Amino acid sequence: MKLEHLDDSNIQLHASTTNKKLINNGIPWGVDKVKAPQVWQYTTGRQVVIGVIDTGIDFHHPALKGSILPGINLINRGMPPIDDNGHGTHIAGTIAASNPVNGMIGIAPHALIAPVKAFDKNGSAYVSDIIQAIDWCVRNGIDVINMSFGMRTRSKAMLNAVIRAYNKGIIIVASSGNESKKKSIDYPARYPHTIAVGATNSIRKIAPFSNQGSYIDIYAPGDRIVSAWLNGDYHEMSGTSMATSHVSGAIALLLERSPNLKPIEIKAILKRSMQPLKYTKARRAGEIDVVKMLQVAKEEVVQKDRL
Repeated sequence: MKLEHLDDSNIQLHASTTNKKLINNGIPWGVDKVKAPQVWQYTTGRQVVIGVIDTGIDFHHPALKGSILPGINLINRGMPPIDDNGHGTHIAGTIAASNPVNGMIGIAPHALIAPVKAFDKNGSAYVSDIIQAIDWCVRNGIDVINMSFGMRTRSKAMLNAVIRAYNKGIIIVASSGNESKKKSIDYPARYPHTIAVGATNSIRKIAPFSNQGSYIDIYAPGDRIVSAWLNGDYHEMSGTSMATSHVSGAIALLLERSPNLKPIEIKAILKRSMQPLKYTKARRAGEIDVVKMLQVAKEEVVQKDRL
């Protein structure tokens, strides 16, 4: 798909590398904070497929063994979507890592990651790359799309691609941006068809870098998040990118239990079940709570069956 030059804007990832980190074996603080371990006896995201539109993935990372589908490389067609940046591997680790003994465990350890490489080694992509990535997800039966990136300008072509995915029942989770804005967020998170995610820190306060305001649908841990990195390593990163991966993983847990939920229903469940944030005057601002999310979803299903 060829776009007009003015519409083919540059898009950047919503994260910054803090430092290399040797993880303490087991559960990262964000995974614990959203209460994912408390529901693993009921759901682990089994067979839910998450398309991670990003820089690719480290196929040989021990924490991701068994969690990765072939995916696609939109930058070098015919080549596997190998991560040459690290960001995509970090996102995938938080969503679906499954090696707590020798590394870490993610939110949904039995979910499947379909890496869609649309960003180069510098973490840069164009609108046309993202549209191709979204359309690939639509054609290949993806359940959730993780979009940990954004831009400040609106794109009608990208909106149309988002709508195509939304109309197919795909849940689209997007990071809000790291510009510390109080009333505005980046695109595509700003589109109403996505679930827009802001970042919190370990004391459940909105992270200083996170965009916030009425466009945010939900917050999740995004400050100093340790996850998988290239060459079997682990890095600490901060950003709304990291928060978004927590939400995508949580939705995978939900979809294993209730696979027929529509995107609009899932957004409503997240908002009804979120925990109010601390130290903020923002109304309707809350952090994801996996236990409450599943409880609310169960109530919704029971109510629908009665109608």
